[in-house]
Amino acid sequence: MTSGAAAARYARALFDVTLKEGGDVEKVERDLDQFATLFREHPVLAQTLGNPAIPASKKVAVVRALLDRSGAFVPTVSKVIVLLAERDRLALLPDVLRTYRDRLMDHQKIIRGDVTTAVALAPEKVRALEQGLQQATGRKVVLQSKIDPAIIGGVITRLGSTVYDGSVTTQLQKMKEALVESGQ
Repeated sequence: MTSGAAAARYARALFDVTLKEGGDVEKVERDLDQFATLFREHPVLAQTLGNPAIPASKKVAVVRALLDRSGAFVPTVSKVIVLLAERDRLALLPDVLRTYRDRLMDHQKIIRGDVTTAVALAPEKVRALEQGLQQATGRKVVLQSKIDPAIIGGVITRLGSTVYDGSVTTQLQKMKEALVESGQ
C-alpha cells in the first residue's frame, strides 16, 4: 500500500469514527493541525521521530509526552497519533491531515478553488466571485487568490478539475487559432 493510500485510510477511519460518535469533526481537524504544526515548526523533532533507527517504543513515549503537554486533544486524535508512532508511520501525518481536511470540506459541502488574475483582486471582488460560483455549484466556495502577470488580464478559476478560463491570453490564443484556420 502506498503512503498516500495508507494516509487516506487513517483519515477516513478517523473521520468516520468521529461522525459515528457524534464528535466535533472540526475540532479533530484543528487538533491534527496543531500536532502537525509541531513537526513543521520543529524539523529536528520531525527528523528524530522519522528516523527508522530509533525504536518505535521511544517514539511512542515522546508522542505521548507531547500529547500530554499540548493540552486537551480529542481522544480519537491522540489514539491515531499514537498508532502512527507505534507503526513508525508518523511521516504520514501531513497526508492524514490533508485527506481529513478534504473529507471535512466534502462533508460540509465546501469546494476549495483558485482564482488567478494578472493583478491582485480586492477582497470584496473575491467574495463576489465566491458567491457567484456558490450559486452556480450549489456549494460553498472558498477561493485562494494567485497572481500571474502572464495572463495579461481576465480571470482563471479552478474548482476541483473544472477550469473557467476567461484570461486575455487564452482569448488571444483562440483568436490566433481562428485566424490560422481561416487562412488569413
